[in-house]
Amino acid sequence: MQMGLVGLGRMGANMRDRLRAAGHDIVGFDPGQSSSDVQSLQELVERLAAPRTLWVMVPAGELTRAAIDQLGLLVSAGDLVIDGGNSRFSDDKIHSALLAEQGIGYLDCGVSGGVWGLREGYGLMVGGASSDVERAMPIFDALRPAGERAAGFVHAGPVGAGHYAKMVHNAIEYGLMQAYAEGYELLAAEPLITDVGSVLKAWQNGTVVRSWLLELLVSAVQDDPGFERLTGYTDDSGEGRWAIEEAIGHAVPVPVISAALFARFSSRQTDSPTMKAVSALRHQFGGHQVRPKEIYA
Repeated sequence: MQMGLVGLGRMGANMRDRLRAAGHDIVGFDPGQSSSDVQSLQELVERLAAPRTLWVMVPAGELTRAAIDQLGLLVSAGDLVIDGGNSRFSDDKIHSALLAEQGIGYLDCGVSGGVWGLREGYGLMVGGASSDVERAMPIFDALRPAGERAAGFVHAGPVGAGHYAKMVHNAIEYGLMQAYAEGYELLAAEPLITDVGSVLKAWQNGTVVRSWLLELLVSAVQDDPGFERLTGYTDDSGEGRWAIEEAIGHAVPVPVISAALFARFSSRQTDSPTMKAVSALRHQFGGHQVRPKEIYA
């Protein structure tokens, strides 16, 4: 199958390689990458035989909106556009409606697998019309992990469902990572534990907490014991925030996901104003000792 791929970053380039290895004809475009097969979106569209299928794999938000807007001016009725980035699910209805005016199909596809997807395959969560999903199935089958389709691919529902499922997936990921990280710190804080990395490694088989994320944590500890090469600053790409907003709208309690997101916010404060206020209050009502900054000591 022939397909145009817009975006050749860490995941896009690996996806192109995996698809080509499966025998598909993939034409990639990325103005910021020397590996781009064409020099413009227009050239990309011209290289593809109609009816075309194009996959957008660029950062969510304005870059995705701009790419889809430009494609809407270049592609033709009967073509299909897939957004495989981490777009907010509410954007999908806007993109779908915009393209539908010109007879262009639209699918949203949540993609999980990161930089390991080239070798292991990608978990795919798709939203859109069944006919469009079936049309793109050769691409989905090449990208997903080997084995039963239902174990690595889902047509989650109409437009927006794929990115909604991926939003929840990433929110769960926040909570899992936070729990593993807190467990790591607790192990590292106890003198009785003489080899934190070996304890984590021993959990990889037979335990109820074994997972791929645990394997990655073991690898990270082996690569940099104590994480001396890192700071604690941890960014977020938006899905956790959106999931919490959805949880509020649906009155669904998500205390673990919320705490994990707020922990990331805390990681960006070198000196927390909140904790300064707590320290000051303890001193005010109970005369508890405070720790002044060295410049004032």
